[in-house]
Amino acid sequence: MNYVNKGVRKKDAMALVTGKPVYTDDMAPANCLIVKLLRSPHAHAAIEEIDTEKAKKVPGIECVLTYKDVPRTRFTTAGQTFPEFSPYDRAILDNLLRCVGDPVTIVAGSDEKSVDRALSLIKVKYNVLEPVLDFRKAKDNSIIVHPEDDFKSLVDVGADSRRNLCASETFEFGNAEEELKKCSRIVEQTYHTKQNHQTAMETFRTYTYMDAYGRLNILSSTQVPFHIRRIMANALDIPKSMIRVIKPRIGGGFGSKQSSVSEMFPAVVTWLTGKPAKIVFSRKESLTNGSPRHESQIKIRLGADDDGYIKAIHMDTLWNAGAYGDHGPTTVGLAGHKAMTIYNKAAAYKFNYDVVYTNTMGGGAYRGYGATQGFFALESAINELAQELHMDPTELRMKNMLTQGQVGNVMPTYYNEMLRSCTLDQCLLRAKEMIGWDEKYPCRDLGNGKVRSVGVAVAMQGSGISNVDVGAVEMRLSDDGFYTLMVGATDMGTGCDTILSQIAADCLDTDMDNIAVHGVDTDLSPYDTGSYASSTTYITGMAVVKTCDTLRKKIVAEGARLLGCSPEEAEFDGKEVSCNEGLKKISLRDIANSSMVGVNSYLTATESNYSPTSPPPFMAGIVEIELDKQTGKVEIIDYAAAVDCGTPINPNLARIQTEGGIVQGIGMTLFEDIIYDKAGRMMNDSFMQYKIPSRIDAGTIRVEFESSYEPTGPFGAKSIGEIVINTPAPAIANAIYNATGLNFRELPITAEKIALALLEKQK
Repeated sequence: MNYVNKGVRKKDAMALVTGKPVYTDDMAPANCLIVKLLRSPHAHAAIEEIDTEKAKKVPGIECVLTYKDVPRTRFTTAGQTFPEFSPYDRAILDNLLRCVGDPVTIVAGSDEKSVDRALSLIKVKYNVLEPVLDFRKAKDNSIIVHPEDDFKSLVDVGADSRRNLCASETFEFGNAEEELKKCSRIVEQTYHTKQNHQTAMETFRTYTYMDAYGRLNILSSTQVPFHIRRIMANALDIPKSMIRVIKPRIGGGFGSKQSSVSEMFPAVVTWLTGKPAKIVFSRKESLTNGSPRHESQIKIRLGADDDGYIKAIHMDTLWNAGAYGDHGPTTVGLAGHKAMTIYNKAAAYKFNYDVVYTNTMGGGAYRGYGATQGFFALESAINELAQELHMDPTELRMKNMLTQGQVGNVMPTYYNEMLRSCTLDQCLLRAKEMIGWDEKYPCRDLGNGKVRSVGVAVAMQGSGISNVDVGAVEMRLSDDGFYTLMVGATDMGTGCDTILSQIAADCLDTDMDNIAVHGVDTDLSPYDTGSYASSTTYITGMAVVKTCDTLRKKIVAEGARLLGCSPEEAEFDGKEVSCNEGLKKISLRDIANSSMVGVNSYLTATESNYSPTSPPPFMAGIVEIELDKQTGKVEIIDYAAAVDCGTPINPNLARIQTEGGIVQGIGMTLFEDIIYDKAGRMMNDSFMQYKIPSRIDAGTIRVEFESSYEPTGPFGAKSIGEIVINTPAPAIANAIYNATGLNFRELPITAEKIALALLEKQK
């Protein structure tokens, strides 16, 4: 292999670092309409009157749209394969407002100043209603978030809008209650995670225009172009054939752009006026009305014997969907099915959940997609079990977790899939060695009120959604013998265009520079479900392997025909086709050029790929912190990560993915906290108040790979994108316990919480 498993530079690296105009706002013309929204100041209110007459008279204003002016069809904004699991509970504009920031009117004008002036002149009379803000009180509350009659769910996920239920389900393997009764050791605790924002550098933004054929073109910063086409067709109540979606480069997504957040607003303006339009969310809008990680409350009952062998796990989960059910029914499932599976030796498992509507900002997809919340809870409970047993938490895990020796076993809590690759035990041993666990566990007193301690966690994720995700590519042999790779997968900064090119280059025995990659255009690209669920390398990568194999056969057949021999006699080395033991040869360049002339065949191939399995990547994370007992401040000294992602197609990009996920996990654990006031307004709506980690906060992060070989993946690869965020929260919480003797079961674990808890402990 010349390219696979090599640290190749990203194909778009120079364009990005030199500031080329490659993003959505760069491509919108200067004369397009500026679109902005008047948003609700109330968490729950009904619109009684809207006076827009003065606003419409402002010079430069093209339109002022209310719920009376736009289609009223219900849809979901979740970018998911049809039929979506998320309920159809949205409208472009509605007369019932369900959270602070819900859109009231859409204003479009020639310049920002006139639009701002028009927004200030709109008068709205609200009937302010009592909101339900505490998700613990939402189920069966007399306040109903979605009383509309046209609420619907295409898939039976247990939704019941009259009970404020977005989804509800129970899973059980074995008899958890009976097994727990037999256990001599039981940990029973409740863990609470808050909403967190993805905070991509590029905020939500979309540009729309009508083409010469009367079709709506949507150029947007999205992870899911094909899903956006369907969502917009539903929202506007028009055929999908009338919509084209184009994805430029994306300035980060992390799951936030797996939902349609901004597209509907300029789209409806362009559809109704025929004029190009764009919307660019401010940072405040992205924070107050984005699609953050769901808040969760997870009750754990963990049963084991005196030797530390886990016998039963019960996870009882409550999930805050917020005002809308976007990704609510699907994120919650990973909290149990991913977290429990890593301890595959137990006799019984139970996982039940309710996802409830409240009058807070609607949640959405965020890297880890529910597994992150689940692993914080279960891994923290595992660490608490180790405390009760007076056992090293790494030794407790080695007794119970999935290991290389269990390859071939069925995982009952993971949809009965078979484990085909795993080096988690090697990952944990490697991470221990990297951090110096045996020398540093549990803590060292440095004097002056400072303590250094270590903490541990392990995790797994998936590689795409089994039996659901589809990836397809087209590979064309162009004149002079270069290739064009048409992809439907979305590169959002992860480098998937580069990784797919690396796979293609080795499959075709060519140079990467000989492959041109074309980004996503729903009119031109083959179908792909999109970049989410850690699917691109595994799902779309195998589509590349299959497509290249098909194209190679076509090249051999065409070369053999031109040479006058049979395909069985011919060979292709990436540069030429030869037969008769090399006595006859024709170059790839000549084959390509001849394929465009006369009776010869133009050579192209396309294949799609799905997988009946979703092989889990694994990670062990061990952190060393320094904790100041006077102030409660936690400093990350060192984070050692050992990852099994199968074969790393590009180790440099895999390492960057890991480092980035760990930093986001550090932010979730120590800093990030969406805070609402009593009226449901987000109080920390800027980076001045919503703290995300800087490079200074991240400490030293070291990443190593303990590669397994996944037989169903391209060149043995699995995923990497999401597994990397799952270990920081429980590992840091464990290190804080080792430094203080206190377990913190709610995130974030701020310095104030630690300092106050230590003061309370001293009383």
